[in-house]
Amino acid sequence: MRLLTTTLVLAILIAPATADPIDGTLKKIKDSNRIVLGVRDAATPFSYIDDKQNYVGFAVDICLKIADAVKRELTLPDLKVEMAPVISATRIPLMTNGTIDLECSATTNNVDRQRQVAFTNTHFLSAARFASKTAQGLVNIDDLKGRTVSAVAGSTNLLMLNKANTERKLGLNILSAKDVAEGFLLLENGRAAAFVLDDVQLSIAIAQAKEPGAYRISQEAFSEPEPYGIMLRKGDPAFKALVDRATADLYRSPEITALYDKWFLSPTPPRGINYNVPMSPELKHAYAHPTDNPDPASYVK
Repeated sequence: MRLLTTTLVLAILIAPATADPIDGTLKKIKDSNRIVLGVRDAATPFSYIDDKQNYVGFAVDICLKIADAVKRELTLPDLKVEMAPVISATRIPLMTNGTIDLECSATTNNVDRQRQVAFTNTHFLSAARFASKTAQGLVNIDDLKGRTVSAVAGSTNLLMLNKANTERKLGLNILSAKDVAEGFLLLENGRAAAFVLDDVQLSIAIAQAKEPGAYRISQEAFSEPEPYGIMLRKGDPAFKALVDRATADLYRSPEITALYDKWFLSPTPPRGINYNVPMSPELKHAYAHPTDNPDPASYVK
């Protein structure tokens, strides 16, 4: 009996340690053998539909790199990557209810949103400004007094516009647009005198317009440059740690420069437009020192 007991004890001692059980998003992905990316139809060049009806873009490419890291971590060589369309108003609800696992676009990482969701390391920095028709001569925010102005529903741009309207007593008529395409159309057809959006997206919308020279971007900004991040579920430390490692490795490597140049400094599909948006010194610093900090001031060198 003593020999049997000793043998059992030795067997337990030399047995390999059992791996920690996975849970949260990683378990969801492993059980279903799929990861679902929340993507946008018209957030060029971060996430949009090309002429072949595929979702493409800078943020989509980053999410595909994350999916590769998940595939390796869970040993799922046949992991399916699915794309689910979202808009500003639905992206957080679809994240919190488990419909999507990552949101791959141009979503601002801020303190209010971090109460509901989490973000991985910053992949872009942009400040909110307004676009208007050059002939109107609108340069600063106070020039908008009494006018009709549009912004995308559910966006931080709309919050900033409402705040400026109240604090500066501008008396604006504010129109909520479904997405960037609709917001710019309101400006294009004269229903709105200005369209408020992050400056990089305004540059892209103007470059795609029928008459790019007819529009200008305001000198004054509604905000300091704010961070964009890939969004994921809150309270899921194992998945966030994996995503943070994957993005940090990417951002510290030369590959991020190649991806950036592909989408911001080269002709992009489907129209072959080069948006010519150079990488800012602040963004270079953020790539060298990856962080999910939502405070815009932390990115000012």
